[in-house]
Amino acid sequence: LEQRIAGIWQQMLNCEHIGLNDDFFELGGHSLLATQVISRVRQVLGFDVALRTLFEHSRLADFVATLNQLKRIDEPPLIPVERNVPLPLSYAQERQWFLWQLDPQSSAYHLPAALRLRGYLDLQALQRSFDTLLARHESLRTLFTQADDQLHQVVTHQRIMLIEQEVLTHQEDQAAQIGTFVETEINRLFALDQGPLLRVKLLQLAAEDHVLIMTQHHIISDAWSMQVMVDELISLYSGYSSGHEAALPVLPIQYADYALWQREWMEAGERDRQLNYWLEQLSGEHSVMPLPTDRTRPAEQSFRGAHLALTLDQPLALNLKKLAQQRGITPFMLLMASFQVLLHRYNGQREIRVGVPVANRNRMETERLIGFFVNTLVLKSEIESQHTVATLFDQVRNITLQAQAHQDLPFEQLVEALQPERSLSHNPLFQVMFSHQGETRGVQRQRALPNLDVEFLAWDKQTAQFDLMLHTSESAEGFSAVFTYATDLFEATTIERLALHWQNLLRAIATDPQQRISELPLLDTREQQANIQQWNPAPAQFTSQRCIHELIEAQAARAPDTIALTLGDTWLSYAELNTRANQLAHALIAQGIGAEVLVGLACERSLEMIVGLLAILKAGGAYVPLDPAYPEDRLAYMIEDSGLSVV
Repeated sequence: LEQRIAGIWQQMLNCEHIGLNDDFFELGGHSLLATQVISRVRQVLGFDVALRTLFEHSRLADFVATLNQLKRIDEPPLIPVERNVPLPLSYAQERQWFLWQLDPQSSAYHLPAALRLRGYLDLQALQRSFDTLLARHESLRTLFTQADDQLHQVVTHQRIMLIEQEVLTHQEDQAAQIGTFVETEINRLFALDQGPLLRVKLLQLAAEDHVLIMTQHHIISDAWSMQVMVDELISLYSGYSSGHEAALPVLPIQYADYALWQREWMEAGERDRQLNYWLEQLSGEHSVMPLPTDRTRPAEQSFRGAHLALTLDQPLALNLKKLAQQRGITPFMLLMASFQVLLHRYNGQREIRVGVPVANRNRMETERLIGFFVNTLVLKSEIESQHTVATLFDQVRNITLQAQAHQDLPFEQLVEALQPERSLSHNPLFQVMFSHQGETRGVQRQRALPNLDVEFLAWDKQTAQFDLMLHTSESAEGFSAVFTYATDLFEATTIERLALHWQNLLRAIATDPQQRISELPLLDTREQQANIQQWNPAPAQFTSQRCIHELIEAQAARAPDTIALTLGDTWLSYAELNTRANQLAHALIAQGIGAEVLVGLACERSLEMIVGLLAILKAGGAYVPLDPAYPEDRLAYMIEDSGLSVV
């Protein structure tokens, strides 16, 4: 057994020799590779092993010893099914169909890739490569139909891939033209019930300079699939352009087989097992995460977005990697914890929920398929300001491993079970997402082919599916990050400041993870000095014509979701504060409170005290503060002396 496990580790880690005392993570393993190891142990050796087992027993000898204590797995086989029967959609595809029907004019779920091809391009080899991909992957020639409320996927017999070609005639400002052309192509709409759902366009810049643009709809693909397609396209082209047949491994199944297997497996009891876990984890209210937005949330998401990219300096990146190894966590867990601390420090909430995409390819048969496998998990941390960052690391590690053991439940079914209030203005269950790309899955930005250099093009796709998303990428050099944000809510300067605060937190965390979360500095020295020296002495201009309750009403109209009051782990937005004060003011008016009428306000320092104060002012009265800690005779004297009729 040791030799078979060592062989799996060698394959995943690309190591020639694995010893019994070698540690999987010290050899370069991470969560994604660990998931692939577990899938092979489960399928090849038949052990019912969880991902947590490898994290807790990462030395080869310990891992093997643990396996010997486990029971054998009992799962239905994932095998091809007949194509002469109706093929159901996967759960994720059903949600995509629903979203498309809600807004068929949206390009938010288009998945693009663009390659710059410099050198001699063999058009015949390129065409043959795409035709082979089309024949190899049924999902690339699948469309979707609905009849009598039943949804089905239909695999067509298309065998020739249409490659649209266009020549760029104007050579001035070529980079801007390419960007505009790519953006236009990405935003072209798909019809899911007509297809095709893969578009290929070739832009000729010069005789030996081209841009290849591939756009898929999310219902047939995901980010992993796009990388599979590009890798196989390059392999096929390399062979065909050299006069050879390209040998790709045979696919044991197609996506439609997986969709049917997924339903049978989940409905046989796995759904209930995993759903029970998530219902316990995410019980309670499902309120929208408050963030310091610059604009009022629109009634319906437009999905307009922008991006801010940055690279962590190399010393910081090295310190973070070292810290993760020392704490027994992955870079994903460390960066996730830092992001949740940032959100906690921004909104003061104890419960922080963040959406996390997972590849959800837990079986070997799915690793080389093109299809919509990615699932979304909701990771919830309970953050106590007085706890240390190291304590949060342990919590995030635990919830991440638990979530990965229950990652198969489709997000759509979780939403249906929890029944959060639905709104077109925001995503259900979470509004902020975090994703991390490990080093081994990083895209090679440049590839060399016979007579052709291939470069992956990056551009600023102007869409955002969530209020805020942080995507981090790991490489040998360090970490890079991209903040994607909804421009309906945020100004670019707000996100720039947020990104700076995140980097300040990371530096503090790398320096001393035993610091309390409340003590981690958000501001750097320059921003602190700006606050003290530049902004603090400047005289503020206030109009004498507006009262405090009128100013709060105006702020509630401008930014209703912005936090107005905090007390411990509770808070009120400006909209909630204004609404509660209005309700109480109406009750006071009904009791005869009006101009110049004194009202006693007897309560401890609390959110309710501010609500009461504003309500009295809104009713036209004046408030008389009464400290509940005073002796009763003292309070009675104050009430009588002031002539209070209402307290």
